[in-house]
Amino acid sequence: MVTKLVKVVFFITLFSYAQQIAKPTDLVEWINPLMGTDSSYELSNGNTYPSIALPWGMHAWTPQTGNNGNGWQYTYDANKIRGFKQTHQPSPWMNDYGPFSLMPMTGKGTIDEEERASWFSHKSEIAKPYYYSVYLADYDVTTEITPTERAASFRFTFPKTDSAFVAIDAYDRGSYIKIIPSENKIIGYSSRYARGKLNNFKNYFIIVFDTPFTTTSLWNDKTKIKINELSGSHISSLVHFITKNKNTVIQAKVASSFISFEQAEQNLKEIGSDNFDTVTQKAKNTWNTILEKIQIEGGTTDQIRTFYSTLYRTLFFPMKMYEIDTNGNIVHYSPYSGKTMPGYRFAGTGFWDTFRALYPFLNLMYPSINKEMQEGLLNDYKEGGWLPEWSSPSYSDIMIGNNSASVVADAYVKGLRGYDIEKLYEALLHGANNEGPQATGRKGVQYYNELGYVPYNVDINESAARTLEYAYDDFAISRLAKLLNRPQKEIDLYENRSMNYKHLFDPETKLMRGKNKDGKFQKPFNPLKWGDAFTEGNSWHYTWSVFHDIEGLAQLMGGHEEFTTMLDSVFKMAPVFDDSYYGGIIHEIREMQIANMGQYAHGNQPIQHMIYLYNYAGKPWKTQYWVREVMERMYKPTPDGYCGDEDNGQTSAWYVFSALGFYPVCPATNQYILGSPLFKKVTLRLENGKTFTIEAPNSNSENKYVDKVKLNGKEYKNNWIGHEDILKGGTFNFIMNNTPNTKRGTTTDTFPFSLSTNN
Repeated sequence: MVTKLVKVVFFITLFSYAQQIAKPTDLVEWINPLMGTDSSYELSNGNTYPSIALPWGMHAWTPQTGNNGNGWQYTYDANKIRGFKQTHQPSPWMNDYGPFSLMPMTGKGTIDEEERASWFSHKSEIAKPYYYSVYLADYDVTTEITPTERAASFRFTFPKTDSAFVAIDAYDRGSYIKIIPSENKIIGYSSRYARGKLNNFKNYFIIVFDTPFTTTSLWNDKTKIKINELSGSHISSLVHFITKNKNTVIQAKVASSFISFEQAEQNLKEIGSDNFDTVTQKAKNTWNTILEKIQIEGGTTDQIRTFYSTLYRTLFFPMKMYEIDTNGNIVHYSPYSGKTMPGYRFAGTGFWDTFRALYPFLNLMYPSINKEMQEGLLNDYKEGGWLPEWSSPSYSDIMIGNNSASVVADAYVKGLRGYDIEKLYEALLHGANNEGPQATGRKGVQYYNELGYVPYNVDINESAARTLEYAYDDFAISRLAKLLNRPQKEIDLYENRSMNYKHLFDPETKLMRGKNKDGKFQKPFNPLKWGDAFTEGNSWHYTWSVFHDIEGLAQLMGGHEEFTTMLDSVFKMAPVFDDSYYGGIIHEIREMQIANMGQYAHGNQPIQHMIYLYNYAGKPWKTQYWVREVMERMYKPTPDGYCGDEDNGQTSAWYVFSALGFYPVCPATNQYILGSPLFKKVTLRLENGKTFTIEAPNSNSENKYVDKVKLNGKEYKNNWIGHEDILKGGTFNFIMNNTPNTKRGTTTDTFPFSLSTNN
């Protein structure tokens, strides 16, 4: 019996060891682009689509299962593909701009999206960041795609047939196609967009086939017109080929531009004379170069797949919207004037989501691309008069806050230089003191500046959430003002305003609460009510949005013990809710309800930092426990692998940071708050040439608690690590245990920064 028991233990141990990957290589192959695609309007498991693109590329490609104009352009439960779509879509809620698609078929050629849709199976689908392939069963055709930043190469494998077609769909809301048979070329544009106000917007595309057309046709909506050039509301085309042999390959090179057909031709040079396989290999190499900045070691197969799949999602948005002209100059289409302007521009991100972790992640690991993004923000301000809060691709009237302040300040605090920060600071002051169009600036700013809060009863929605975010944004402005040596009076103004969160703290409930113009709290008050005074959440979610002064919040609650009790309560409460503001259960509510983590709603951004706040109250082991719980339960490398909207890299950046062992609770400071490192070793290859190694050799699913920490061989007592410490390079060593160390990190001198104590 003892011998059998020993054998069982041995094999269990051996099996567990076998599941550990010492050091993964060819990192792009660990990514699952289908993670998060099993989503719907009612329930988001990510709301992602397989993005076949290069990091921060101007365009991405995706197989299209939804009908034209459907934000859920690819869903895992679909069984038909309608086309292969060039997309710039940040999320289904924002939808797309400038889309067009290609669709091969055999038999009866049709431009009708319902009729041309073909059955497919995930069993005959290959999805990688740099390559996509699928078999279209109704047509016996295989389609392959591989990208560059502004172009893509297609390879269609047809059966022997006299009826092979490719449909080009330029979408509705104004489009144009011209067929040039002598050059096997099609040019066109799509002017469809879903958000904002765009001037003179067109996405100009060029498609060059390597095989002559047999016949061609153009369609305006569903009317066939026998000419080679046509504009109208919804233009499509069919090009016809005869394939004389089985497995005949027809290739196409595709590029597009927001500037002109001539610039699209210039962008097509990214492919040049490269064949499909060469483009594929170059795209793969690009991905591996970017991914190798973070080398993990000693994780399970699923942990590694999850890590690199979430890292992949942090590397798309905002997308480049700039192009390189024939003289090598960087230029971009300006949605504000409709003209071509010099310099950088990016689009497709909402700062309400991404200021929290995505931009801090770029500042740590990929600062050079964020330097370009900061220059792009400058151009937004110069050309449009405001910094965007949601750009898709222009100002979009959605969400709240003035969190461009955080994005700008965090970059400069973290050491980015070489751009006109004084002009950007001017933009921050302008946004902080004015209400702009399309959710720019600050709605309710006059009330906020006079009263210290946005009142609940003045017909401004989500007033408490706005107040809390404006207060943090004022803190970010004050931090940048200090670095720029602005007048002390100016620094004090914004630092004092950053304490405005206190106006909304209700000592009776120990929660944030809407307040009327007369200074009285709103009545009745249900802290479980979603929306109303808050944004996509309730008071239990937004009360923690005092990123810059957690100590001040703790003292309002009655001290560290009461603060800890309130944090604990989030997880102890049932996931009950009041949805009366929305008149029904929105998907964010449903995602909290089914997660079985009480009132903790990781599927949406406002509460994602809350787990790390135990570090501010001397209970870091509680952070360690809950960080692991969320990583292990809420993220999987599967189609249902997220627990809510992925949101332009933010929810993914939470996982990436947390797996490293720390998280930026308060952007615009230099501190990362410690959690529980997931892997046995992680090497960060920083852009300054240094390497920073995070070691946790005995970390596993049981050993989730931090017992001791050493920085470069010396005992490290703080509950945070500084940005500068990481940039210097070195080794950060964690000794993990299966029981909490209730003595480490318990004294106030180890706590992270709070403005009240300025420690």
